Amino acid sequence: MDMRTDLTAVGDTGLLDTLQHEVALFARRAEQTRLGGVGQVRNSMDRAAYLLLNRLDKEGPMGVKALAASMGIDSSTVTRQVAPLVDTGLVKRTSHPEDGRAVVLQLSPRGQARLEEVRSSRRQLMAELTQDWDPEEREVFCALLTRFNGALSARMSTPDRADS
Repeated sequence: MDMRTDLTAVGDTGLLDTLQHEVALFARRAEQTRLGGVGQVRNSMDRAAYLLLNRLDKEGPMGVKALAASMGIDSSTVTRQVAPLVDTGLVKRTSHPEDGRAVVLQLSPRGQARLEEVRSSRRQLMAELTQDWDPEEREVFCALLTRFNGALSARMSTPDRADS
């Protein structure tokens, strides 16, 4: 018997069915609405751009390879996704301070301002969606969703498990 069968047999099949259904609904609704925030900023930045800008904000300037590795995607995807961000002035390409041949990507002041505008709008949406939740419920949901995303990320980064 393989591990997945063991987990399903031990767990509550009805609960696991409900969980997979709710995750599927969440994924569809999140993609449909893009969870883009509220007001004029709603849906004004796609997921890929938001995640790239957010990563550059949190981790600072870095090269394409380092950015790709930190996001768990390939360099060609980062290059493709970052091009419009450079074109619109949200990200700056600069030379690496120690190796002038290498390119470093960094959030521009305009990118920083835009990211904060989008974050604020998305924060407002999260507040509205959870307005009748207790603070503890928000904390538990956030912790469990973070844990769930971590498990998905770990599964995707394990080559023999990625396609299972």
